[in-house]
Order: sequence, then structure tokens, then C-alpha cells
Amino acid sequence: MHKDSTPRASVLQHVSQNVRRLRHAADMSQTALAEKSGVSRRMLVAIEAGEKNVSLTTLDRVAEALDVAFSDLIQAPDVRDPSRINEIAWAGSIPGSKAVLLSKATATREVEQWEWCLQPGEVYPSQPDADGWSEQLYVFEGCLTLMLGDTVQKIAAGEFFMFASNQPHSYRNDGEVAARFVRNVVI
Repeated sequence: MHKDSTPRASVLQHVSQNVRRLRHAADMSQTALAEKSGVSRRMLVAIEAGEKNVSLTTLDRVAEALDVAFSDLIQAPDVRDPSRINEIAWAGSIPGSKAVLLSKATATREVEQWEWCLQPGEVYPSQPDADGWSEQLYVFEGCLTLMLGDTVQKIAAGEFFMFASNQPHSYRNDGEVAARFVRNVVI
């Protein structure tokens, strides 16, 4: 399982250190990274200072601009096995809702494996991914409501679902108990 006791602040610190290190390695200024990623310079300054709880979509844009994997931004700098991430990357507004990036594997670019928990009433809206990306979901507790554009897909415990993620989609828990699921993002 994941390090639930590790505070979200440690991930912000990893992101801060990694963005700064990777930006310097790419010989980019904050202004150049802001222009290339479409993320404001002010936001990048806050990220590098470890002060900003940033969205997954924003981190994805920064990673793409730096030509690195998303996981390279949130992974602890001293990790021994680079395929094992095991870090909380998103915390919801309802206590207990979270997304933990468990691991990654090489694919065309990579595969990310996430463990998610959405408490009753929690929603996670996701932006469309690039063409060619897909997601694989497996629910192991509760029931997950997946919104694909205007289509509603209910996925109960023990069921799985795959879809092309280059379309608007969101994850929702309409149930009475936590919805826990594994999400593989194939890049």
C-alpha cells in the first residue's frame, strides 16, 4: 500500500526540487518554461518554492514542456527503484479523497498506475489527454461513476473499464461508501 502518513507537503517539496532541477538541466529560465508550458511564471515561482498545491493537469503541462514524464516531477529525488512512485499526487476537498501514483512502466512513453479513493460526493474533473492516450480502470471497493462527455458509465466493485482519454472525462462517487479503484494511464 501507499505511504498515507506521508504528508502532501512532502510531494510539494519533491515537485519543487524536481521542477527546479529539471528546468536547470534543460537550461531554461522560468520565463521560458512558462511560455513553453502555458503555465504562468507566477505559478512556476510558487511551484518551485513549494507553496502551491497545483493541479495534475498543470503538472502534466510542465512535464511535457520539460520533455520528462509526469512521474519525474513528483517522485522522491532519492528513490532507489524508479518504477515505484508511491506518492500522493492529489488530495480532494473531502478528507480521505486522494490519488496515489503507485508506479510507472515504459510503453510508447510510459504507463502510470494510480490508486484512487473518492469519498461519497467527491468529484475529480480531468482534462482531455493527447490523442493516443487511454485509461484502464478497475474498481475494488464501492462504485465509480465515470463521465465521458455526456455519457455516464457506472463501474461497480470487481468491474473494469477502458476508454480513450482524449475526451472530457471526470470521476465521481455517487455512492454511500468510498469508491476505491486502480487507474492505469497509458501514454
